[in-house]
Amino acid sequence: MARARATSLKAEPRTDFGGLPTEAVHPESAHLDEMPAEKVVQLMLAEEARAARAAAARAPQIGRAAELVAGKLAAGGRLVYVGAGTSGRLGTLDAVECVPTFGIPPSRVVPIIAGGPSALTRSVEGAEDSARDAEQRLRRVAVGPTDAVCCIAASGVTPFVLASLEYARFRRAATIFVTCGRVPAREGGEALADVVIALDTGPEVIAGSTRLQAGTATKMVLNAISTTAFVLLGKTYAGLMVDVRPTNAKLWARAVRIVRALTGLPAVPARKLIEKAGGRAKVALVMHHAHVPAARARELLVAHKGSLRAIVGDVPISPVDDLDAGDEDG
Repeated sequence: MARARATSLKAEPRTDFGGLPTEAVHPESAHLDEMPAEKVVQLMLAEEARAARAAAARAPQIGRAAELVAGKLAAGGRLVYVGAGTSGRLGTLDAVECVPTFGIPPSRVVPIIAGGPSALTRSVEGAEDSARDAEQRLRRVAVGPTDAVCCIAASGVTPFVLASLEYARFRRAATIFVTCGRVPAREGGEALADVVIALDTGPEVIAGSTRLQAGTATKMVLNAISTTAFVLLGKTYAGLMVDVRPTNAKLWARAVRIVRALTGLPAVPARKLIEKAGGRAKVALVMHHAHVPAARARELLVAHKGSLRAIVGDVPISPVDDLDAGDEDG
């Protein structure tokens, strides 16, 4: 890591945790413990609205991050989330939910959390201070130039996350840094990451509890990065998740509704078409509109980089409720 250290973050003899934005005392919380329940709720929800505004204010940076991620994924790379505590759990949540939503293998969006998988269900607070563990975990998943690494640190000073960011840069991965705190300075004024998303969420209703509005804003940003990236990669058609992986009854019903809406088919034929397509709604749609068997439909999708619209063009979306009105099979 000698070369990585050459452009490392400026050394700080001691972090002033009390001076961090996420540790500040909220001006309206002085009598929080004396407030009636409704007033506490009103204050919290007002701050959640502030979190949404903070995320919206960073739309340009979030868009750039999504484009960066889409580019790496399109080239066969991965999106790697790194975080500690709440930040790590939010990254893991987004990674896990991308799989059924966009029909991707789990290996394409990789979560790394300080303390390992056990930290998902119980607090392992000391783990966030281990820079050595950060490098080991990124080595274990072989982070490299084909990857986009999104490092999340609500406070902006988490050693595990900053060390992960340094290692990702050393390995020439594309880098994104998401924080609700200060952005550390680098030697020589070099940018901390390829894209920095600094969110002004203000002090928490309970000082330092970044699972509150900082957590809300962070989740919104991660949702926006991954969803936008997969939209750019053709994983949706209009507002429909045409690459949904139907692994349970609810998702099968959703896949059937999608195929019905884009074909006008009754429910039973739509389900049979999806089954012939190997459980893939997008393949079923190409089969229907291009009048080809499943194997050819898959070839067309590969040739058009997964874009359904490039193959079928503009297809009217039929309200499924209207189809049900005249559908005895539905």
